[in-house]
Amino acid sequence: MKKKSVIAAGLLVVFALAFGGILIASFSGIKTIIANTPIEFKSTPPITNPNPTLKALNEGFMDISKAVTPTVVNIDVTAAAKKNENPQGQNSPFFFFGPDGQQQAPDDAPSRGTGTGFIISADGYILTNNHVVKEAKENGIKVQLNDKREYIAHLIGTDPNTDVAVIKIDATDLPVASLGNSDDVQVGQWVIAVGNPLQLNSTVTSGIISALGRNIQIDQNSYAINNFIQTDAVINPGNSGGPLVDINGSVIGINSAIKTQSGFYQGYGFAIPINIAKSVATELIKSGKITRGYIGVSIKDVDVKEAKGLGLDKASGVLIQDVVKGGAGEDAGLRVGDIIISVDGKNVDAANQLQTLVGTKRPGEEVVLKLFRDGKTMDQTVKLKAREETKTNDTSLNDNSNKNEQNGTPSSKSFDKAGFSAAELTAAQKKAFDSESGVVVTSVKKYSEAFDRGLREGLAIVEADKKSISSVDQLESAINSKSKGDVLILKVKSPQGQVSLVAIEIQ
Repeated sequence: MKKKSVIAAGLLVVFALAFGGILIASFSGIKTIIANTPIEFKSTPPITNPNPTLKALNEGFMDISKAVTPTVVNIDVTAAAKKNENPQGQNSPFFFFGPDGQQQAPDDAPSRGTGTGFIISADGYILTNNHVVKEAKENGIKVQLNDKREYIAHLIGTDPNTDVAVIKIDATDLPVASLGNSDDVQVGQWVIAVGNPLQLNSTVTSGIISALGRNIQIDQNSYAINNFIQTDAVINPGNSGGPLVDINGSVIGINSAIKTQSGFYQGYGFAIPINIAKSVATELIKSGKITRGYIGVSIKDVDVKEAKGLGLDKASGVLIQDVVKGGAGEDAGLRVGDIIISVDGKNVDAANQLQTLVGTKRPGEEVVLKLFRDGKTMDQTVKLKAREETKTNDTSLNDNSNKNEQNGTPSSKSFDKAGFSAAELTAAQKKAFDSESGVVVTSVKKYSEAFDRGLREGLAIVEADKKSISSVDQLESAINSKSKGDVLILKVKSPQGQVSLVAIEIQ
């Protein structure tokens, strides 16, 4: 049996060798085939007469790009490093700010980044973003023109409240961008963004105006003028400071930020209206700084429940949440709970709209506010003042200030119809809140009406429907006076002295 297996295996090997030889012999004689004539590539377009509208649109975009690109510059910034800071200045996880590619080396080495700007005068004035150049070292701003010429720029001035900055290079006969009128911009119109995203110089993208008057609250600056143009034109890190232009090639905005969870474009870009930037640039070039007049009030948009609680027939105007002591508003007799309907005859329905209108005024100038108060309208003239730095009240309260103290805190009372509990103020809390009256919120039911309206544990309630509250019994009386569906307006105060109104619909 073993002998037969050996013979069979040998025969199999011989067969395999013979078959391989046949294959080699068969293919060794193959010749390479060469075409007698070269391939003729088709060059005739399938559509010889394209749609005239599309052709005109195509040519229009090319014309705009050719006209605008020479006025756009690349800005390279060298800045002193700061420890424990986001080098891109990203103050919110959803918004990108800061020069593209900015990287911080260890041991406080300088950081570098790039941004964009555009030329507004033949002798070298350039508009860009404050956040692009604000941290630049001396001689740390380098500008490269579209024709590759390079200059060291001088910082003329910055305005953090609008995120606008002006720099200047020593040059002449430069191409100048044409500035349009952002007040005429309409949602849906075509726009083009030009800039240097991701270190890709002279990049052109297109889109439409998606929204106007966006108040995106990028940072925690309550004095910032947030009145952005929203666009879906692709904007990425490095586009900051570049122009957003209309189909005439006129600049209608300065690209400034994007809404993103990745740090890169996800569909939402924001630009500073050029009318705001023009006003700021004019003053910066003239004096190197911005001096604005302020009313001295804390404001917010009026919503349906606040309108109902304050007796307004519809949600319109801007609600005064707090009045700064010694400010122009206090001098003029403005009160918490007043609703500003118009400024100098111009209707306002958003806080950022009011900030924009007042932000064009200087200290000493007057504005006429139309107010809604206690069911009536009235005109009030306010003489604006310069801004004073906000001082935080000294307080002994911490995050657990509302918890029961060692010597016993009065027990809290629950108000189920409103969704929260409150207790009397202790002596320490009265001192911390700088208030002899009021009650402290001890708990807020999660996802209740009070929770959804912004009431939080640790706040002091000092008024209910414009009546002072000194005890939980008084607060209970105010709540019980309301029927289901009625709105109770609470004036609340934080341990830091911040005052606001909370409108709660009784359940």
